[in-house]
Amino acid sequence: MNPSELSSEPVLRIDNAVRTFGGGRSLFGKKGQVVRAVDGVSLTIRSGETLGLVGESGSGKSTLGRIALRLVEPTSGQVFLGGRELTGIPPGKARAARRDIQMVFQDPYGALDPRVTIGESIAEPMKVHGLWDAEGPRKVAGLMRLVGLDPAAYGRYPHQFSGGQRQRIGIARALTLNPKVLVLDEPVSALDVSIQAQIINLLQKIQRERELSFLFIAHDLAVVRHVSHRIMVMYLGKMVELASRASLYSRPLHPYTVTLLAAVPMPRVHGAPQKKSALTIGEIGSATRVPSGCRFHPRCYRAALMAKAPGVETVEADGQVRPACCVRREPDLQAFGDDQVACHFPEMPQTRSEIAEGVLAGIGVAGTGAVKPS
Repeated sequence: MNPSELSSEPVLRIDNAVRTFGGGRSLFGKKGQVVRAVDGVSLTIRSGETLGLVGESGSGKSTLGRIALRLVEPTSGQVFLGGRELTGIPPGKARAARRDIQMVFQDPYGALDPRVTIGESIAEPMKVHGLWDAEGPRKVAGLMRLVGLDPAAYGRYPHQFSGGQRQRIGIARALTLNPKVLVLDEPVSALDVSIQAQIINLLQKIQRERELSFLFIAHDLAVVRHVSHRIMVMYLGKMVELASRASLYSRPLHPYTVTLLAAVPMPRVHGAPQKKSALTIGEIGSATRVPSGCRFHPRCYRAALMAKAPGVETVEADGQVRPACCVRREPDLQAFGDDQVACHFPEMPQTRSEIAEGVLAGIGVAGTGAVKPS
């Protein structure tokens, strides 16, 4: 479905979601550290749209997905599904409200009860919600056909299926209640590449036929590019960029997005050695010691470049010279057409060749790895 064909009305909306963990006291009375796993994130997903959600491990992607389902309660913020606020519903009534939003989990091995047949697993949501009737077995058989499974396997157990088949079972189970939204948490990361393609094609087919909306959580930028209409990039609990697929891959605005794209291995061409990224800058920072100002500045090649520019006020932070604005002030989200970015220097040149040029000039990121030429 083309973006222009999507409904303008959001089927899922999250407003300023915050989720913290920790902060309690230990047996010795010492107060624990607080982790802001999700820190003021908002999103909307329209009917029939796939919103890709990317970032490194620890960026808050899965926590945000679980907030959407109220599997994790937000510390503050609101979740709306089809115009109805989920966060205002008492816990005892939340199950009925969640019928319209379901989840496909990352691990196809751990998501199914090994003691229950796959037919019973697929049927369970209908039984839990009081929807099981004489038509139930026929509906389960139809779902099994939909995801490419033989209904004759109804009575078999999960261990008798491959990883890709188990993920198909998980998808069928998620579709049992005919939801409007699927939250897909790394749904193909545990599968072989050839099986990944089959599952992605299956999900896209189901989306077209049922006009489903997807929140597609992944770290594989190639997969996200293939399935998403828009893409949100998260870093240490914050949204740093939201853009259409075409914009994000042709002209990313945030240096973290550029870093993620630069880290994607380049394919071999006619037996030539595989190209290496021109950008390597260490690992994601600690969620318990989030940097002041822009939380990406300790790893940011752009901040390192701008600190060298004439007329830019600089300060020293943890042994690094950075623009004062990057260290002292958290960047606001700025609109660039239909896209958004949280960066103090969003319009700085940033193509691969321009990045490499800055790298070769010897500008590095101290302390957390270094920007290196290929």
